[in-house]
Amino acid sequence: MSTSSSVFTGQRVVVMGGSSGIGEATAAAFAADGAQVVITGRDQVRLDEAVARIGGATTAYRVDAADRAGLDAFFAETGTVDHLVVAVSGAAGGGPFAQLDLGELAAGFDGKFWPQVRVLQAALPHLRKDGSVTLITAASARAAFPGTAGLAAINGALEAMVPPLAVELAPLRVNAVSPGVVDTPWWDRVPAERRQELFEGLVATTPVGRVGRPEDLAQAIQMLAANTFVTGVVLDCTGGANLPTGR
Repeated sequence: MSTSSSVFTGQRVVVMGGSSGIGEATAAAFAADGAQVVITGRDQVRLDEAVARIGGATTAYRVDAADRAGLDAFFAETGTVDHLVVAVSGAAGGGPFAQLDLGELAAGFDGKFWPQVRVLQAALPHLRKDGSVTLITAASARAAFPGTAGLAAINGALEAMVPPLAVELAPLRVNAVSPGVVDTPWWDRVPAERRQELFEGLVATTPVGRVGRPEDLAQAIQMLAANTFVTGVVLDCTGGANLPTGR
């Protein structure tokens, strides 16, 4: 269900990391609401396939979030951006702390923290003064699960920046959506049998009785972009998995 059929009509929305998963679902939701959507990623083939699936007024731009010069060129070409969604992520940084490879932890920061910060800095001169930015973090930032200390550090660092950025960059609104477990290609690195086992365990202990879908996150992101009275917020979208009691 879309936020509104008119809220985003004619507005330009950039989804960094929009060729799959949460980013693609978000781009599709904005496009369905009449936005001019630009998705980015590093793989042109995947971007073209995503554009075909999304439809609407959607275009793709191949850019690496690790390349500041490339980001500057992208935003200069794109023009004024009404809403920016930063769904750039990585998979490194997890594992038991005693055996945690610090090089892998650094790679985790290189895959998610630094790219999101770099994107926001590059985008600032081109963002509508009273537009919005939504970062995609993760519930690991404030969870207490063994083996996630590194992921907590990466996502917690991003979440800690949201309130001061909302004040410093006002009237630009800065928020974050913090997903729980969502069935996206991010999980493809886990063997199918193990992934199914993990999902079933989470279903049994999550109040809503299922894992997340990319569309769940897209709705949360759209809500934050549409509501001009919300800023400095980290919105949990976890199905209640982060609640103290569960069911």
